[in-house]
Amino acid sequence: MQKKFGQVKRYGLEGAESAIVALDELLSLCNHSGITEAVLGMPHRGRLNILIDLLKYSPRALFHKLQGNAEFPQDLPASGDVISHIASSPKLNYGCKDDIHVTMLHNPSHLEAVNPVVAGYGRAKQMYLYDNNTDPGCALGDRLIGIQIHGDAAFTGQGVIMETLGLSNLPHFSLGGTVHIIINNQIGYTTPATNARSTLYTSDIAKLVNAPVIHVNGDYPEEVAKAVSIAFEYRKRFRKDVIIDLITFRRWGHNELDEPSFTQPQMYKIIRARESVPKVYERKMEEEGIVSKQDAQTVRSEFANHLEEELSASKEYQPEADHLKGKWSGLVMPREAVTSLDTGVDISTLQHVGEKSVAVESTFSVHPRLLKHHIQPRLKKLSEGTSIDWATAEALALGTLLMDGYNIRLCGQDVGRGTFSQRHAMFVCQETENVFVPLNSIGGSQGKLEVANSNLSELAVLGFEYGVSIQSPQVLPIWEAQFGDFHNTAQVIIDTYISSGETKWLRQSGLVMLLPHGYDGAGPEHSSSRIERFLQLCNTPMDMSDPSAVQNPNMHVVIPTTPAQIFHLLRRQMRRNFRKPLVVAGPKTLLRLSAATSTLQEMAPGTSFLPVISDTMAGDAARVKRVLFVSGKLYYDLSKAYAADSARIDGQIAIVRVEEICPFPRQELIEEIARFANATEFVWCQEETMNAGAYSFVQPRLQSILPDGHKLRYVGREPLAAPVTGVSRVYKAEQAQIINDALIGL
Repeated sequence: MQKKFGQVKRYGLEGAESAIVALDELLSLCNHSGITEAVLGMPHRGRLNILIDLLKYSPRALFHKLQGNAEFPQDLPASGDVISHIASSPKLNYGCKDDIHVTMLHNPSHLEAVNPVVAGYGRAKQMYLYDNNTDPGCALGDRLIGIQIHGDAAFTGQGVIMETLGLSNLPHFSLGGTVHIIINNQIGYTTPATNARSTLYTSDIAKLVNAPVIHVNGDYPEEVAKAVSIAFEYRKRFRKDVIIDLITFRRWGHNELDEPSFTQPQMYKIIRARESVPKVYERKMEEEGIVSKQDAQTVRSEFANHLEEELSASKEYQPEADHLKGKWSGLVMPREAVTSLDTGVDISTLQHVGEKSVAVESTFSVHPRLLKHHIQPRLKKLSEGTSIDWATAEALALGTLLMDGYNIRLCGQDVGRGTFSQRHAMFVCQETENVFVPLNSIGGSQGKLEVANSNLSELAVLGFEYGVSIQSPQVLPIWEAQFGDFHNTAQVIIDTYISSGETKWLRQSGLVMLLPHGYDGAGPEHSSSRIERFLQLCNTPMDMSDPSAVQNPNMHVVIPTTPAQIFHLLRRQMRRNFRKPLVVAGPKTLLRLSAATSTLQEMAPGTSFLPVISDTMAGDAARVKRVLFVSGKLYYDLSKAYAADSARIDGQIAIVRVEEICPFPRQELIEEIARFANATEFVWCQEETMNAGAYSFVQPRLQSILPDGHKLRYVGREPLAAPVTGVSRVYKAEQAQIINDALIGL
């Protein structure tokens, strides 16, 4: 690399070469102990060394990439990534009957963000192996191991380390022990250890979970191998995390083009006088008669010749796609959005699933308030087929997907009960505190619903769920934020994985994010799910005037207003032959609003999710002068005010609900606009501030399909630094003003 690509930042392992010894020894021990799967996460430093020297990554593929080419076939709609983020998934064998399959996951430049993804991917793979293993003695961790490689400065400085360690011993999150290797080169970029941490050791954060730490000098490869053996045996016996603090040095600067002596002159005076670890060990083997100088030179020459051959072959190299294989082989990479899909279910099946969703054994003591206000009302609504609320519609969607054979993982803070005490996907016996999940007892060869009440973490937990989502398309992972804006602390996962993972690495994800959203006087922090941030990450065209414009968005963003809509959305997520992340700005006050209910008929065969819901109030379309486009709970506020003032409005205003923001429902909106041929005003109305909500995304797209000469008008709050005021009097006045501005002045 230094000879042929001297200007490339390779972030090599020079000074920490014994890290390869550590990983090689660990994988060998795993292979000999019967572990068949290893999931590996690591940052940029040393990644290329490990890929080429240990994980069978093709040198010609790397050289092809270094010459400015893509790592995938050119006909695929992907943007690719830099060399320090590429990955490999080989099978290795250390003289055993069975191979060990090593999955190195892609990583972003945000240090340590890959760690919870490794944990989630590993947990999902463990569950798959466990469910499909005929050995009744197989326990968590017997067949799979998680391996995380860290930098010393990042291990101390990045909060995701603490959050991921905090998951390690929790139900629904444990891997049965992860082996952590800290490549401790005693410096972070230009920051010395004295400025990088407040603790004595970089590994001290592991005291959080009482993980043992083994400190070992990387100058002695044999001692490194012994340390790994001790760590492996600990993990094997106790099924808990263990840390190896591999004390090394960094031969060059942060990258090979840096000059480290600008900031660490004394350290690098010492480093530059040192021989490399491989050179010292080579001389030791020569002195002990294990190898001769000629043997060592032959090994070097043969490998150098091999690399020259690979470099020459790279000019003709044609990369192959490595996605949609194995469990993903039945799926496709879509070329355009699919929004309309029959996701209806027979009413008798819906009633059966609904009844099962609240059924418990007679010996199980249910809280009397749940019996009166949750179970009995649900059974009554199911029997009548009307007034189906959000929690019931969600249960029907999950239950019917379970009947289809899919597994579901519902995760987040308090998701079993629900933030607003609406879901009750699990019941707690009032006498024993035993937990029962009714939807796991529907019957037949159904899938499993895992209700994972998480700890108080967003970054690690959302990263974990993303890891689950890329492991198998047969699992529906749902992460619900306690309030919509709680995803703020997990923004790194959203930016670098959820929104862009498929574009960069061709890895599909069917993750669902449920984000309670809506302005109801709760103040700045509990009102907005920051929907504008997700929309800014979406990649659909801004000009929708071209009928041939194709939308194939990286994720779907929706603001549903009826229970039937969430029913169809969740079912659509799994019934399609591809996977895309789904961001749902979900309800709060609508959970119990009598006007926001559905019928079973709206979920019957032949029904589907509606990206746009037509006006139901204006009556004669020819009389409409103003068309209001709205999303979310504001629709119900507007419709209530409309009904109260219907004599004055006299059918001259139509209210159209835009339920799916991305992909932008171009054709459905064109058809709605055409219905109101005499309209002279087109208005986007939202309760969010002008610099938030869907307006910035919708405005150029909707404007491009309006009739010539018409300009989209905005009605909503003025721009504000905070999502909304915290003064209740001001909030109520603003809300009333929005409704007034939307409905007056005809």
